[in-house]
Amino acid sequence: MGESMTGLKRSHMCANVTETMIGENVTVMGWVQRRRDLGQLLFIALRDRTGIVQIVVDGNTAEKTLFEKAETVRSEFVLAVKGKVSARTDGNINENMKTGKIEIIAEEIKILSESDALPFQIEDSITVKDDLRLKHRYLDLRRPSQLKNIMLRHKVVQVIHSFLDKEGFLEIETPILGKSTPEGARDYLVPSRVHPGNFYGLPQSPQLYKQLLMVSGMDRYYQIAKCFRDEDLRADRQPEFTQVDMELSFVEENDIMDINERMMQKVFKELLDVEIKLPLQRMTYQEAMERFGSDKPDIRFGMELKDISDIVKDTEFVVFKNALENGGSVRAINAKCCGNFPRKQIDSLVEFVKTYQAKGLAWIAVNPDGTLKSQIAKFFTPEKLQEIVNAMQAEAGDLILICADKNKVVFDSLGALRLELSRRLELTKSNDFAFLWITEFPMLEWDEEENRYVAVHHPFTAPMDEDLELLDTAPGKVRAKAYDIVLNGYELGGGSIRIHRRDIQQKMFELLGFTPEDSQERFGFLLDAFKYGVPPHGGLAFGLDRIIMLMSGASSIRDVIAFPKVKDASCPMTDAPNVVEQKQLQELGIDIIKVEE
Repeated sequence: MGESMTGLKRSHMCANVTETMIGENVTVMGWVQRRRDLGQLLFIALRDRTGIVQIVVDGNTAEKTLFEKAETVRSEFVLAVKGKVSARTDGNINENMKTGKIEIIAEEIKILSESDALPFQIEDSITVKDDLRLKHRYLDLRRPSQLKNIMLRHKVVQVIHSFLDKEGFLEIETPILGKSTPEGARDYLVPSRVHPGNFYGLPQSPQLYKQLLMVSGMDRYYQIAKCFRDEDLRADRQPEFTQVDMELSFVEENDIMDINERMMQKVFKELLDVEIKLPLQRMTYQEAMERFGSDKPDIRFGMELKDISDIVKDTEFVVFKNALENGGSVRAINAKCCGNFPRKQIDSLVEFVKTYQAKGLAWIAVNPDGTLKSQIAKFFTPEKLQEIVNAMQAEAGDLILICADKNKVVFDSLGALRLELSRRLELTKSNDFAFLWITEFPMLEWDEEENRYVAVHHPFTAPMDEDLELLDTAPGKVRAKAYDIVLNGYELGGGSIRIHRRDIQQKMFELLGFTPEDSQERFGFLLDAFKYGVPPHGGLAFGLDRIIMLMSGASSIRDVIAFPKVKDASCPMTDAPNVVEQKQLQELGIDIIKVEE
């Protein structure tokens, strides 16, 4: 049972009680972190979202009923405490605590509610299984680290709102119930009761609406937007996530990139006191793939890819030979100071790249005396091996790791391998921030399964002006006016200049395999709007969850979302998704078909 708050009004948050208030009466409210019992002295650590303050109940001076009530207090009881602020004695000062120089001598305590025994302690130092944490997420969020992440998220959003307002953006909400226009991930569908057999699609992004806002003359739009994707299971993927979404009229790539890098600079300076030097580094997609094997490279460490195809082009070593004859390449990275890796560890790296479709890894270790050790030594002369070592600028103690295959496999494998090595060798720190822009993405890529081109970004991305003529002759070579902002190996956001000409948009739909009827059926409302004067426009969307994850040093985006889902897109706390009543299904004209497993 809990007492009423009546008669007590909170005067201060717990950690806002300071030395300047010594001698004053205050009223604080919060949860009991712990209670220490020293005979006639009781100490209660009271916690709210600001932190902890120490409450003292002295049995020698306090009323008997007050002391007896304090003795019944347990962890996570909710209390209202009225008392006088007092300086702690020298021996009791806690320098690690914001309120460590004061305490509150209790004069009145109300137990507002009690707590059962906890499934886990409300402390950062404990190890708790994710399933248990998320089952009791409301308890997990009381832990200081989780609370800190949610507060950081709030502050980042405030800075973004303020910045974009000053840059002339209008905050406009777009519909959650829209038309299903799947192109990429699956849409979440919502059945309509009023239109039986018809469905809304939840937005994967506000893409089409924000382009229509540009047609409407809004000039600069933004929104902190909830987005939904019904994707296959992935550990760090959420079915619903938040984007910082924007679109601008009468702009080119540089304008959008300039605004967004200044926004990131402001966010990181105001909230982390980290200086981001502008302009950010820019790198073309082609250069990023050649150097790092990834279109979202982590540039905080080296270990860059080098193409050694020319050096080994005359080899009889069948793995290299087949790769080159099939139009692939032979590329390598130099793992500095890893030449002493035991064979077992090298074998684990070989197994690692197999998950990226690589058939294996060749390796050359440079011994401390400069001699070479390699499992492919018998296929090459000592001179040829040394030529590879020289090309890789390898020194005594280094380990060269070589992959040969189709370019995509080589890039994926070595790109992932350098990240894996950086983790094993602890080459990076989470509080180092290395931003860059990746530009000139390919417009289209060939999908073997669908036997057609698919858009690398989305069908509304404009081709680079100088590549327009290639749309008819070599669509696979067309580069897009697209750009991604990358931080520490993560894509933070991506955008593009959009197609604003109806003829080019229809040409793009043709290349993607849509008939004119398909295009009209799916995107007719956009094509119709394009008849009535469209400004050149472009935009970008940031993944807010990912920004907060990187800023906070959290290991997963789940730690920066108040109530996240787990990897099968379910919520352990509420048991969503779940069955609904038959009556609801009948109203919607829906019947559930049981699928035999």
